[in-house]
Amino acid sequence: MTRETRSLPALAPGAADTPFVIQGYDEVVSHDTRWDAHSHPFHELLWNERGASTAVVGERIWTITPAVGLWMPAGTLHSGAAAAGTWFRAGFFGFRTTASISDTPVAVEITPLLRLLLERLGEPALAASSRAATEALVLDVLEPSPRELLVLVPTSELLRPIADAVREDPADQRTLADWAAELGVSIRTVTRAFTAETGTSFARWVASVRAQHAIGLLTRGWDVESVAEQVGYRSASAFGVAFRRTTGLTPGTFRSG
Repeated sequence: MTRETRSLPALAPGAADTPFVIQGYDEVVSHDTRWDAHSHPFHELLWNERGASTAVVGERIWTITPAVGLWMPAGTLHSGAAAAGTWFRAGFFGFRTTASISDTPVAVEITPLLRLLLERLGEPALAASSRAATEALVLDVLEPSPRELLVLVPTSELLRPIADAVREDPADQRTLADWAAELGVSIRTVTRAFTAETGTSFARWVASVRAQHAIGLLTRGWDVESVAEQVGYRSASAFGVAFRRTTGLTPGTFRSG
């Protein structure tokens, strides 16, 4: 399949004139698409109408879906990727006209109300007074969400082989004890390193990797049973419990078709 790489400039907050309050953009990508590292002079809210995409800031990888979007503060250097057929949407928020809801990238739940308000801003015949009222409502309901689809990837020489293996095959059943034996270190050493680098336990980190991988499959129309098997669970029910514990949402939230 044809792949496309896009390059955009790295701009500081307010480096370009952004007189608007909220400006919308959407696109259906026809090829697997990657955006090289870049930054915007405005704040950005990313979400999808269809499909899943990713945004990367340093070693942090967020999954963006129709249910959970991502707020990207102005000037934040980030890269991204989307599979062919993904319909992504973005709201650009003027740097001097709107305050950022966070100093760092943060998840935003795309609620039915927020979606309706953002869609209304796309109406070409919207009167200036109606636009101002709608923009005020968007800013009023827009807030960070604890349902963050985030994986922090460890980069040390010790942990990188583990991270690469699990991200390549989320169904990998090796425990941290198995990895410690394979790498010739103590379980205490590898456990401490994993907690220090990721801020969480190995089991929770694996669950997050599996959830991110599962979301990509669900949004492409895979059935829950097949997804459960693909990411290493023995049953759809076990997958559902783990998925909800990790994301706060059910697999059905992301199911397409």
